[in-house]
Parts: sequence; structure tokens; C-alpha cells
Amino acid sequence: MIRPIMTQRFFLQQPSDTADARDAADSAVAQDLADTLDAKRASCVGLAANMIGKRKRIIAVLDGDGSVLVMFNPRLVRQEKPYATEEGCLSLPGTRPTTRYERIVVAYEDAQARSQQRRFQGFVAQAIQHEIDHCNGVLI
Repeated sequence: MIRPIMTQRFFLQQPSDTADARDAADSAVAQDLADTLDAKRASCVGLAANMIGKRKRIIAVLDGDGSVLVMFNPRLVRQEKPYATEEGCLSLPGTRPTTRYERIVVAYEDAQARSQQRRFQGFVAQAIQHEIDHCNGVLI
């Protein structure tokens, strides 16, 4: 189901709770997140669950091939080549400066609750870092 985008700063600044892909409620949040991202793909490349009003550590990003990749409890395990950039966010007006990393390694669980670890680079890596920040209550 496509959900409205949360814009309340106080809510967005709260760290999210651990998610469980085996839990029906968390799986439903992941599906809503994927549906919402798919519907907004013209103006958005990633969403975190708190952006649709659910404080769970779940993100969805458009992968390099344009498919929606959902991650439960993502965390950065390696970061390489920092660079300065500006980003926008559906939850906040305007753009803001931030530092991101060109190459990252992310550990996460997939929709079947299997542990995964993947390397990302470029714009997909930037989007993942932005959404992980959301999970941590960090706004750009």
C-alpha cells in the first residue's frame, strides 16, 4: 500500500527499532515501503520506514538495475573515499550539504531473514547511506 510521507521532524529524529522479516507486521511495513518507493520513483531513489510513519529499521532503495531492494536492519561495515555532496529528502524541503562515501559495504537481512553483505558504489551507495541515517534518526 502506498503511504503518505512523514514530515514531522521530531518523529524523524527518533532512532528506529530493530525489525524482524519473520514478523508479519514488519513484513507489511517493508511491502508498504517498496510500494511507496515504486510509486514515487520519479522523484525519489530511497525511503526509510520512518518516512512512512513506522519507526522500524527497514529501508528500500532503487538498485542499479532499477529494482526495489529492501533491507532489514542495514548497517555500514565499510566506507571508502569520502566526498562532499548535497542531498534532498522527500520528508524535508530543500537540499543540504553532507558527506558520503563512494564505496560501502552493507550488512543487512533480506525479506527471508537471511543475513546478507553487499558492496555498493556511486549513487546507490549514497542513497543507502541517506536511508541508514534516517534509521538512526539523523536528518541531513
